Amino acid sequence: MSQDSPQQKNYDVQIRYRTLSIQAEHAGDATAKRDKDPANAIRHIDAHLLNPDEILNRYSTSLKVGLDSASAARRAKLGKNSISSPPTHYWKKAVNYVFGGFNFLMWIAFIVTILSYQPLGGADPAAFNLGVAVLLLLVIVISATFYAWVDWHASRIMHSIKSLIAQEATVIRDGQHQTIPSSDVVVGDVVHLTIGNRVPADMRIIEASSDVRFDRSLLTGESDMIPGAVDATSNNVLETRNLALTSTFVVQGNCTGVVFAIGDKTVMGRIVAMSGETKFKLTTVQREVWFFTKIISTLALSLFIISIIIWAAWLRKSFPGFETASGAIINSIGCLTAFVPQGLPICVALSLTIVAKRMAKRSVLVKNLATIETLGCMSVLCSDKTGTLTMGKMTVQYLAFLDQQLHVDEMFDKAESEKSPAALRDLHAVARLCNGAKFEHSEASLPVEERTVKGDATDSAVLRFSETIPGIDSQSVVDAHDTLFEIPFNSRNKWMLTLVRERAAGDSSPTILVKGAPDVLFPACSDVLNSDGTLTPLVDSVRTEIHALQSKWSSEGQRVLALCRRTLPHDLLKHDVASMNPNDVEQIMYTEMQEGLTLVGLVGLRDPPRSDVHGAVGIIRRAGVRVFMVTGDFKLTALAIARQVGIVTQEKVDSVTELRNGADSQRYVNAKFYEMKPAEDDPMRAIVLTGDDVETLSEHDWNNVIGLYTEIVFARTTPEQKLRIVEETKKRGDNTVAVTGDGVNDAPALKASDIGVVMGSGSDVAKDAASMVLLNNDFNSIVVGIEMGRLVFDNLKKVVLYLMPAGTYTEFMTVFANVFLGMQIALSSYLQVCFSITNDVVMSISLMYEQPEADLMLRKPRNARTDRLTDWRFFFQIYLFIGLMMWPCAMSMWFLYMSQQRLYFHDVILVYDKWADGWQGYSLDQLTHFVSVGQCIYYVTIVFMQYGGLLAARNRRVSILQSNPLWGPRQNLMVPVGMVFTMLIAIVNLYGPGLQNVFATTPIPGMYWGIPFGFAAAILIVDEIRKLIVRTYPKSIVARMAW
Repeated sequence: MSQDSPQQKNYDVQIRYRTLSIQAEHAGDATAKRDKDPANAIRHIDAHLLNPDEILNRYSTSLKVGLDSASAARRAKLGKNSISSPPTHYWKKAVNYVFGGFNFLMWIAFIVTILSYQPLGGADPAAFNLGVAVLLLLVIVISATFYAWVDWHASRIMHSIKSLIAQEATVIRDGQHQTIPSSDVVVGDVVHLTIGNRVPADMRIIEASSDVRFDRSLLTGESDMIPGAVDATSNNVLETRNLALTSTFVVQGNCTGVVFAIGDKTVMGRIVAMSGETKFKLTTVQREVWFFTKIISTLALSLFIISIIIWAAWLRKSFPGFETASGAIINSIGCLTAFVPQGLPICVALSLTIVAKRMAKRSVLVKNLATIETLGCMSVLCSDKTGTLTMGKMTVQYLAFLDQQLHVDEMFDKAESEKSPAALRDLHAVARLCNGAKFEHSEASLPVEERTVKGDATDSAVLRFSETIPGIDSQSVVDAHDTLFEIPFNSRNKWMLTLVRERAAGDSSPTILVKGAPDVLFPACSDVLNSDGTLTPLVDSVRTEIHALQSKWSSEGQRVLALCRRTLPHDLLKHDVASMNPNDVEQIMYTEMQEGLTLVGLVGLRDPPRSDVHGAVGIIRRAGVRVFMVTGDFKLTALAIARQVGIVTQEKVDSVTELRNGADSQRYVNAKFYEMKPAEDDPMRAIVLTGDDVETLSEHDWNNVIGLYTEIVFARTTPEQKLRIVEETKKRGDNTVAVTGDGVNDAPALKASDIGVVMGSGSDVAKDAASMVLLNNDFNSIVVGIEMGRLVFDNLKKVVLYLMPAGTYTEFMTVFANVFLGMQIALSSYLQVCFSITNDVVMSISLMYEQPEADLMLRKPRNARTDRLTDWRFFFQIYLFIGLMMWPCAMSMWFLYMSQQRLYFHDVILVYDKWADGWQGYSLDQLTHFVSVGQCIYYVTIVFMQYGGLLAARNRRVSILQSNPLWGPRQNLMVPVGMVFTMLIAIVNLYGPGLQNVFATTPIPGMYWGIPFGFAAAILIVDEIRKLIVRTYPKSIVARMAW
């Protein structure tokens, strides 16, 4: 589904980036001042051409010490590290406010009304015409002002929420690593970047791991990872790989660099300055409303033109005294005003600010309203496990050597009375030295459990554990070893490697330390460590024993890590590692770790599910949304957590074998893609597939996975496989797919999904890819989002259902009777306009404050392809049910009043120009007075009938007795407030002296104030009977026709 969201590429930025890249190849001798010409300034960047020492000297900084505090403070005065927003073209917005929505029809009505006043009004133009013109202009001004206010208010709320996302950077100042806000980074800062970090400013890379990779898709539009380098790879500043550009991301490895440009002087800042204003795109609901607006507007204009043509071609000649040109225009204006539900665009605009407020209260950052609308259509939720379904706060629970298992708490309790296993020191060395997490240096004096750790949840847990092992001084172990080389963990390898050498041993052989997934590392292991430090060959029986332990821990929901080591041959690395090409060293490491590893031990970590997840998953599933788990974790661990949070409820869980050989495996052989989803009467099925399984799935297999299974767990998946899962799911069953995640490996899937959702604690890469950020890490906010999305669409349908029967149908019947049946118009142009833009708007706004109906989260998700804002059932309800009660009731009041004046049906209908002085014995003044009173009676009738229309429109199925607006779960005090206001408007219209003089309104007999309440009650009762039939006989023809 198309939508305006962060997942869509900013083509303007990418085109300018590519254009500048080409221009940079031919920089020439530019004479313009660099800073005044963004393109020229980019071409003059030379930081990539300087060697590391030259760049450090240029910015008076040091790789080890960084800037001192005084220098950083001085440079901070030069400006903040933030990119200025592109200029807003307010005149374009103003034009949209003034002429947008139905306002352009109001402008047409205003212009022709002015023409009817003068020159068509003759020597004595009617003040009524001028009054209607002034009223129309007032409508335009009020609508435009309201649109502007709502736009400003919604954008202000969104801006305030965005400020809650803290962008941080790790810098070296005064020789210490410090975490500071990205906006405080200054030129010359030495910044350290690790996997998942957003690059805070333009940097020259000084040091980099061999596998460092950047995501530059924001600039280039290409999803391929870009390798980083220390040396220049191109003279072109936009193509060289030794620069890290602001707003790109580190998706693998780590690096350190020197900042050479911040804020508006970065490459991104200069491109933004050249790009201008972001293009405006309609959201899903706005497109629906715009489509509806075009239909109604075309119909209204057509009827207006037809009525004028009929007057000019027939009425003017056949009944010359019936209407003047001025009168014909004024009466035909009703075609424009009657058919235009002026309250609809206002309600759409109002929904923006209402939804923004509600999401703000839940600390949910919605980057675009389209996200909320699309959440209402969600049919599949693909959720990551760690940090999303679980708390992301791992703790080490168990240790295991070949001959002994230890519970961490028991080990700490017995530390003073029992001697620790000898192999514990070997396990500690791997856990501490092969670790990508780091403690915040400034918190060194705090207890270990209170110190902040920078790193992923797994490394952080292992680091905290290694620091607290009794009897081992962790810092002395670190000081005793030199780290020669590192390969950071990534989601493809599923392991981390560190090459170390003992300092005291001098030129001793280096040792490989590896920590990662057991099923990946076990094949490379040849022996295993016992608790006393002795080695046992890893024969088949031993492997079976270790696999059984891994399966046992995994089935309990623990993440299991294997810790391994290998001492390399002394002559393997003949040269100093630091002097070797990092890629060569990396290749050696990959080769040497493929065999001969010693399994030091296993570590079991527990990451408990979030307390709110089980309940939220239950609500989401009852709402007809399938929840899939997509994780990089081991199969049994993933399945255990899936059971704990309610994603898997079936005892029998299929594998890829049952998928291919099941009884229904041929169901979708000739089916269309949109048919591939479980039927309502299908049995619930569960399946677990691994990443290896995903690689082997054919198109036919995917049809069965998505079409047959309700409960699915994808385990041991890579980012590429996660992306494929999302794409294959979107392709089938008309699915609208949401993806939740928090890590770098989730970013591709988040971008590809219809709605990307990330926790506030997630990585910068994930936040950038997502369209919704749960700032308080509350999984329940997804439930709120689904409900809000459904509620917005539901309430807009109710607004249309409320507005159309009276605001278009009942009003238009008076114009039809006037033009085609020769009757005096039963509702003046003034009262038509006034009803449409005051009475109807006041009442319809109350519907935007409606609470969700009881069954809102029990319905099937809306199909974004087939379920429109309006359909045939909707129009049946408007024109052949509610409307068919309203206009005869209102018209009967007109004829009842006329009959009381002894003007019966045939004295009123088909009269044309006979309605003149002496008609049925009345003077023209008397006849005119009768028309004025009749028009006011018709107006009051539809005003109060709308009470019944509003109360009927509030519910699709539920009775008013269970959902009254005054108390209870569906309380909406805006309904009675709207009723009071619409009544006051009617009173002012009929009794206001100024209005009486200009618009010929007049008081009406008391009985006509009371009868409409009976009509309103009758409309509500008849609709209640319809709802009762729908509830009692859900398969009846009445139920099938229900909106």
